[in-house]
Amino acid sequence: MSRHTLSVLVEDQPGVLARISALFSRRGFNIDSLAVGPTEMVGISRMTIVVNVEELPLEQVTKQLNKLVNVLKIVELDPDSAVQRELLLVKVRADMENRSHVLETVQLFRAKVVDVATDTVTVEATGSRDKLEALLRVLEPFGIKELVQSGMVAVGRGSRSISDRSLRPAADRPA
Repeated sequence: MSRHTLSVLVEDQPGVLARISALFSRRGFNIDSLAVGPTEMVGISRMTIVVNVEELPLEQVTKQLNKLVNVLKIVELDPDSAVQRELLLVKVRADMENRSHVLETVQLFRAKVVDVATDTVTVEATGSRDKLEALLRVLEPFGIKELVQSGMVAVGRGSRSISDRSLRPAADRPA
């Protein structure tokens, strides 16, 4: 099995996320990462879906996704030709004895401190999954009190955009 990143443009309508995730679930695929947000076009959202699956079953799911009324476009992003990032917020124990070590670690990873308390600091980091995992491994000995990580967001490199080519008007989509 291999990881695949799909960038899916959808109409911003209630229930679209549920229908898309149900399609993956019915096929027995686990979604590794899912991020949804608005795009530069009003009324259109972008889903970044990461799945670990073989090529042929993914092609079948992609064809089924294309049949959904609210799905406008699907593009598989090649990791070598896409910018991919995740966001991590982590609350780390940082008392007076180890605070300077925690802050040095944060700087090494080009992360930033977004909140400071008497015994903890909250760190924000963005980057690849590997970078964030490495940061967590280094912070773990200090004591991680709380952790939240977003799904991956991705966009193709260069000037082309998946929304450059015309999107199917509602009248042209299957019912």
